[in-house]
Amino acid sequence: MERSNREYTVGAVEDFMPQIGRVVNAGEVELAIFRTSAGALYAVKNHSPHPKGGPLAEGIVSGYYLYDPLHDWKIDLRTGEVQAPDQGQAEVYPVAVDGGVVKVTLPAAVARL
Repeated sequence: MERSNREYTVGAVEDFMPQIGRVVNAGEVELAIFRTSAGALYAVKNHSPHPKGGPLAEGIVSGYYLYDPLHDWKIDLRTGEVQAPDQGQAEVYPVAVDGGVVKVTLPAAVARL
């Protein structure tokens, strides 16, 4: 039996300050939500793809890039791809805004965790 994706309400747009990460929970998954200076919202699993791990919510945002606070890896918020010379992939999830309410969609496999 196939399960569908799960949508979580994580706050209102004004709850997310530009360029500052905020930790939210979507079910059992801890996310870092970032709002760029242009107003776009992005959701990333709050766990660095670096082998030593660490939180991403405390990172610095510049444009569409997040700088990992512990390892200074540059991560594209749109794709989760770690930029060269480093390699890796952060888990990113779709964000939608509906009437000022911010919603994140997690795949069924992730939502079950």
